[in-house]
Amino acid sequence: MPGRRTRLTLVGAITVLVVPPIAAGPATAAPLAPPAALRALPGCDNDTPPAQPITTLPWAQQRYAPERLAPLANGAGVTVAVIDSGVDKTHAQMKGRVLPGRDFLSPGLDGSRDCVRHGTGVASIIAAAPRAGTRFHGLAPQVKILPIRVSEKKVIEGEENGDSVNVETFAESIRWAVDNGADVINLSVVYYQDNAALKGAVEYALEKNVVIVAAAGNLYKEKNPRPYPTSYDGVIGVGSVGENGLVSEFSQRGDYVDLVAPGGSVVVAAPERGHVLDNGTSFATPFVTATVALIRQYWPDLNARQVAQRLIATTDPAPGSDREAYGAGILNPYRAVTDTAAPARQPEAAGLPPHQDDPAEVAQAERRSESQQRALWVAGLAGTVALAALLLAVVLPRGARRRWRPAGPTS
Repeated sequence: MPGRRTRLTLVGAITVLVVPPIAAGPATAAPLAPPAALRALPGCDNDTPPAQPITTLPWAQQRYAPERLAPLANGAGVTVAVIDSGVDKTHAQMKGRVLPGRDFLSPGLDGSRDCVRHGTGVASIIAAAPRAGTRFHGLAPQVKILPIRVSEKKVIEGEENGDSVNVETFAESIRWAVDNGADVINLSVVYYQDNAALKGAVEYALEKNVVIVAAAGNLYKEKNPRPYPTSYDGVIGVGSVGENGLVSEFSQRGDYVDLVAPGGSVVVAAPERGHVLDNGTSFATPFVTATVALIRQYWPDLNARQVAQRLIATTDPAPGSDREAYGAGILNPYRAVTDTAAPARQPEAAGLPPHQDDPAEVAQAERRSESQQRALWVAGLAGTVALAALLLAVVLPRGARRRWRPAGPTS
């Protein structure tokens, strides 16, 4: 039953869409991994056909222009945990970006094996390095990715297959990410049942000042079940929009959607195989995660709550009015980093410094007070004159007609 799913589910696309060759324009660059060099990852059944290089700018990268953000922030010094299906550290654009992580499906491995290409695609949206001849790269390309493998389960034509950890181990993976240096956690995975251990892990992360960004899920047409940990307080929930800015038909709706980002037909890196197109709130989520990384670099004094506030306050208006579909609006990374009106270096209420009077402000306040007193005096005088005029113009003539006389002794 859709409303009672209890297994951890990757919330990306179902069908691999190979990027078509470019028919016009400059000569295409060589694929990142030539077909002759392809090999199956250990224990994986990689039957995805080789993809074409990306020589035209993908629509999501065109919208967010990573090169415009690069002079301001690139994610340097920020560690992002991608809890997913693993991240391929051999991909040409991910080399040097992937830290040793942990594999909760195959103990002893470091999280760099990705049999279903989901986690690699997610991580590439965040941290893929610029490369000559390839128009695709990540929004925060200097981020370090901490890969944590918890699932290789995918949904094909409505049928789930592959393995995933249980919810208690999923909760453990979140705690492990926190304890091993994550500043941000990307969760492009969904669990469709509330769970105390999972909620406790989320609270642990937030207490340690770690931002959690999670996918809203892709089951809107399947009774729209409530997703976890997206529904927990403090988690930034992400829905998907397409190139037209409208909410994707699969993107789940609810009070857990805080904002939306590109998730329809977006380009992602595939393990050892160049790039493919993909769909899902899974791939909207890392755009938000990358933006969080940029904020954490550019505004290092902000805590997790303030980062979330800044992110939500700087969204673009959504084309629709359904807040459960769009949340606060569409992600705007540039505004999230640069907007001076958004929540920024504001201290916690309990930690405000002692108040000190500025002499210039004191003098200005005194002048303002004197001006206000003069204005009140003038207003009072004007009121008195007006009242006297009223008496002369209205009251006295009427009294004359009625033969009023001053009171005096009776005769």
